[in-house]
Amino acid sequence: MNEVKIKDEVLRQAASEGMDAFVGVFVKAIRDSIGGELTAETMSQLSADQVTLLAWDTIHEELMDGGFIQLIHNGYGPFVFKNPFAKAVKLWGLRDLSKLIYSAHTLYVKYGEEIQRDCTDEEFMAMFEHYPEFDDLDDEFVEHEEEWTAQIAEYIDNHIEHFAVIMDN
Repeated sequence: MNEVKIKDEVLRQAASEGMDAFVGVFVKAIRDSIGGELTAETMSQLSADQVTLLAWDTIHEELMDGGFIQLIHNGYGPFVFKNPFAKAVKLWGLRDLSKLIYSAHTLYVKYGEEIQRDCTDEEFMAMFEHYPEFDDLDDEFVEHEEEWTAQIAEYIDNHIEHFAVIMDN
């Protein structure tokens, strides 16, 4: 297992800046510990909670930028939907996020192959009109993003040892 280290001073500073910064410190430290790139090889160096947090970060970035269609088109469908992310966040206490991911999984199975195909920017933008079933899921994510980020920050805070070793300065 890869040892992820965070300086106490850095963690305290992030905590004072808010939940996004707090979660971000862990995401950055985990990514840094694997050389910045999550691959099958580097994933095996991480704990389940660390991989789940990186999946959350990916989902968060993609959905806040372009929704589930963008997430799937950019190739993250297998990472999110063919791994136990939904089950893991349910165990973290995020039942509604888990339900949302399961709902999106159903649409991924139905449309994923079409959405993942190579296309022009114009064809990509047309997908948002072609697959309106994703709209409500995207909206639900945006509506609950702050709440879910807060719950993830709380889970990390209550289980810090699952994510990193906190070092004295």
